[in-house]
Amino acid sequence: MIERNKESVETYNKSASNYQDKFMKMDLYNDTFDTFCELIEDENSKILEIASGPGNVTKYLLGKKPDLKILGIDLAPNMIEFAKENNPKAEFKVFDCREISKIELQFDGIMCGFCMPYLSKEECEKLIYDASKLLNSSGLLYISTMEDDYEKSGYELTSFSGENRVYIYYHQAEFLSECLKKYGYEVIDLQRKKYPEPDGTFLTDMIFIARKK
Repeated sequence: MIERNKESVETYNKSASNYQDKFMKMDLYNDTFDTFCELIEDENSKILEIASGPGNVTKYLLGKKPDLKILGIDLAPNMIEFAKENNPKAEFKVFDCREISKIELQFDGIMCGFCMPYLSKEECEKLIYDASKLLNSSGLLYISTMEDDYEKSGYELTSFSGENRVYIYYHQAEFLSECLKKYGYEVIDLQRKKYPEPDGTFLTDMIFIARKK
């Protein structure tokens, strides 16, 4: 793992409790989770959640569809411990999203919420490809990330991590759309949301929901 990724993981591990306090009940993206759930037809569908954090998204999904079989992965051990506590019926393990090609399971849906801000362009493309191999026919892929010029990527402080910084990659819709098309997905939904920053400015978040053809 390169140094910038290692530092980001360490920041999230140290700040897991603060992150949980801030984001466990955030409702800004709930309508997009609802769309994902509505498109998952089988109540017992198998879902992979990439970058699960403290399990906030898994908890929401299970609230909508209690019989989903969810496996959540994250690189921060403290996040995984919180996720297990918050979702005793789901399975969680410490695992690198860059290695999902090693998972020997198939899924009906993959939830990838705000993982890509920590992945380079090349890593994003590989993740989209790897996800296509893990998805069953007509399986769904949910992606959310922050939209801006890739050249603006760099180290930043967050609202929950004090002086511990993370390396943020910004991505653009055209690039992700091209990757999805290249690896056999159809984009069903693309939304943008304004995320308020503490200084009064707004970030633009992108949310893709795509179906494997």
